[in-house]
Amino acid sequence: MHPTVVQVTNRIIERSRKNREAYLQRMEAARGQGVFRARLPCSNLAHDLAACKDTWCSDLLEEKAPAIGIITSYNDLVSAHQPYGSYPQIIREAVAEAGGVAQVAGGVPAMCDGITQGEPGMDLSLMSRDVIALSTVIGLSHNVFDGVLLLGVCDKIVPGLLMGGLQFGHLPMILVPAGPMPPGLPNREKARVRELYAQGRISRKEMLAAELAAYHSPGTCTFYGTANSNQLMAEMLGLHLPGASFVGAGTPLREQLTRAAARRATEITHLGEEYIPLGRVICEQSVVNAMVGLLATGGSTNETMHLVAIARAAGIRINWDDFGDLSEVVPLLVRIYPNGPGDINSFQQAGGMALLIRELLANGLVHDDVQTVAGFGLSRYLKRPVLRDGRLVWEEGPEESSDPEVMATASRPFADKGGIKVLSGNLGRAIMKISSLADGENTLIEAPAMVFDSQQELEEAFHAGRLDRDLVAVVRFQGPQANGMPELHKLITFLSIIMDRGFTVGLVTDGRLSGASGKVPFAIHCTPEAFCGGMLAKVRDGDPIRLDARHSRLELLVDDRELEAREFATPNLEAHRYGFGRQIFAPLRRDLLGAEEGGTSLFTYVHESCHVVFPKDN
Repeated sequence: MHPTVVQVTNRIIERSRKNREAYLQRMEAARGQGVFRARLPCSNLAHDLAACKDTWCSDLLEEKAPAIGIITSYNDLVSAHQPYGSYPQIIREAVAEAGGVAQVAGGVPAMCDGITQGEPGMDLSLMSRDVIALSTVIGLSHNVFDGVLLLGVCDKIVPGLLMGGLQFGHLPMILVPAGPMPPGLPNREKARVRELYAQGRISRKEMLAAELAAYHSPGTCTFYGTANSNQLMAEMLGLHLPGASFVGAGTPLREQLTRAAARRATEITHLGEEYIPLGRVICEQSVVNAMVGLLATGGSTNETMHLVAIARAAGIRINWDDFGDLSEVVPLLVRIYPNGPGDINSFQQAGGMALLIRELLANGLVHDDVQTVAGFGLSRYLKRPVLRDGRLVWEEGPEESSDPEVMATASRPFADKGGIKVLSGNLGRAIMKISSLADGENTLIEAPAMVFDSQQELEEAFHAGRLDRDLVAVVRFQGPQANGMPELHKLITFLSIIMDRGFTVGLVTDGRLSGASGKVPFAIHCTPEAFCGGMLAKVRDGDPIRLDARHSRLELLVDDRELEAREFATPNLEAHRYGFGRQIFAPLRRDLLGAEEGGTSLFTYVHESCHVVFPKDN
């Protein structure tokens, strides 16, 4: 093992010891003997059986067959989740073949950041992750299931499913992906057309035709954003069947993998001889594996929040220093959009997860000694699924890339260091994605600040011609407690155009930008956020700001005494807190932790002792 990977893993273990031990003790206490439904009083069990078909009822009454719950994010609106409509019946059939009974336990919301991008609904995006976690818990709260299949793909859905699922970490759980859509309009061409539209050089009709060519069928979007980063992360955590992440939606192989996941979930319950609970699969070593996989592929910056929150749900504490230290030793092995011209299908064809994991294992960058849903050892994921005469089999994966421009080797990587930098300075701590920047880690941006309190203000400035200058755009009051930390991907088009005009451009924000952030140098997730006393609230137009990736610095170049004398700006957030239902999310928004702590409101008191102070009598 690489010494830095060992060092980071050991400090995570030590940092997490108290909370992790408490978590595992609770999960072990919840395990019990026999099927869980056997503990229910007769009336309670009858309610569970009332809607069952006759064959299910007889199986469930015998109290021998494992019951497998399905938590689904199916809806017809989100392309990545539309395929899940047919999955419950497929799963029921496969579980029955394996001797169990499957029931849909509940549904979770699955909003699309692509649909809400730049719109009021985006203010609910991050908070929807906590709602998904809560909904998952509700679905499993009946305590009748012996195993679970989690159906989800996109940005907040996979993290939310796991954050909720880990509260039932004594149960085995397998994530079941739906797969990407086939390639459409190339992502770089899509970005070019967006820039033309922003400049008024093409019509809305032409713009819409291009977007429809890019997003053209059921399945996950093909660029390497958060949805596909989630799939990679799930496989690195050992929560998918080997090679399941990027098999195309609607294909025969995809259906057979779904059936295999259903059968496998039935095999690994506490009722059999191979008990593999979720709380043991997600451990300190597997979390490090997920971090390394994301860094080696230039994955989404959103995972620096999501993985923190997932780990926290399992009693594990990671932080941005762990990402930063690993990024210094993990080479960049994959280039797909926005880090390269290809898409996630190109990655799959070049060698996919089996080849990536082979390179990481061979160079001591990930732990092999981890439990996975496929059995013990990450090396099980060196195989890939194929159909032979209509039958699903796993064969040895490739040993070299079929497209060296998409997948490289650790001996000849695209870059010596991973895709993420952690910046710090008097503006706080922030994340910078360097894998998609032409200058890599040598990026140095220094320019006067131009301050905006919303992304709409920046868009208006662009159309008014006020951005044609060297600048570092400061878009503040976009953090968790201010307005729910919306994604600001819409801004990249405007700032990219300014860069192409020859100006020096950077971006600093306490908001999010995801994995599809393109070529603009940025410092995002800035914490403390401006709303909670972060220094961004003291920045003024014209203040010089430096983003220095080489030295991991984020500096407001203003004298300390002057900064101390300045007042904090006061935002007007009324427009972001009412309308489109945003007002009823106030309790969640108020308690959201900072970006580095996962941006969640759920785990402040979980697995930790609390001191409760009762009010005195009057």
